[in-house]
Amino acid sequence: MEIEVIATKRELQGTGASRRLRSAGKVPGIVYGGAAAPTQIELDHNPLYHAMRKEVFHSSVLTLSVGGAKETVLLRDTQWHPYKQQILHVDFQRVDSTHKIHVKVPLHFLNGDTAPGVKLGGGKVSHVMNELDVTCLPGNLPEFVEVDMGSLELGHSIHAADLKLPAGVELVAHVLHENPAVAAITLPKGMKSDDVAPEVPAAPAA
Repeated sequence: MEIEVIATKRELQGTGASRRLRSAGKVPGIVYGGAAAPTQIELDHNPLYHAMRKEVFHSSVLTLSVGGAKETVLLRDTQWHPYKQQILHVDFQRVDSTHKIHVKVPLHFLNGDTAPGVKLGGGKVSHVMNELDVTCLPGNLPEFVEVDMGSLELGHSIHAADLKLPAGVELVAHVLHENPAVAAITLPKGMKSDDVAPEVPAAPAA
C-alpha cells in the first residue's frame, strides 16, 4: 500500500518563519539523505496529524511529493508541542531501493490469552518490547512483526532471535547479539506459583 505525503518547498527559514507557518496550520520539516542536498519543506498540519495516528505511517516507506516531484522516504523524527496535540517539526530521510535501511518495526502479539502460561498457569502477559530494530531493503519492509505466544509457559519468555521474520528481513546486529526478551508470562504481583489452582478435568458424562 503506497502512502503519499504532500509537501511544498519552504522558502523562508528561521524561528520566526516557522512560528508563522505553525500559526497558519502548517508544519515545517526537512528531507535529507542520498545524493541530493537537504530540502526544507512545509506540510499541512491536519492531514499529517491524522496520518501519524496510524501505526503503519511510522513503519512504512512513504512517497513524499514536493511540488509534484516524488521520492521515497522514511519518517525519521517528529517534534511535538509539550502539551498540545500539535506537530512542531518533521524529518524525512530519503531511501534508495537498492540499499538496506535500518528501521524500527512494531510488534503485534498473538494468542497471549490462550497461552498455557495464562490459561493453565494463571500468569499475566508482559510485553517487554513494542518494536524491533530490523534491517532490510525498502521493498521488503514489513508493516509489523508477529509474536506468537500460543505455546508460551509460565515463567518463560520469547526473545528477539526466536521471532520468525519475513523473507529479506534481518535483526540489526546488536539486537541479535544481545537477544533481548520481547514478551514473557509471569505471575501477577504478589502471587506465588502454589497459589494457582490446577485445572481439574471434567467428570465423564454419565
